[in-house]
Amino acid sequence: MSATTQSPSLPAARRRRPAAHAGAGTRLHWWALALPALAFGLLLLLLAGSGEAQAATPDPSGLLQVSRQLLRAVG
Repeated sequence: MSATTQSPSLPAARRRRPAAHAGAGTRLHWWALALPALAFGLLLLLLAGSGEAQAATPDPSGLLQVSRQLLRAVG
């Protein structure tokens, strides 16, 4: 005949936490804050410098000329 055993109940501090609190004690890496801040700063600089932009001139830019030459060579 086997005897039934009861496992002692765990104290409240040692019980498993709910899934909502499982990751609350994790730390962020340094780049998790630095990269978004850097991206925000660069975008802000781009927006701040856009006030000095000038209208496009009728003569094609160097990039446009190079792309036309590439299209002629390929096509």
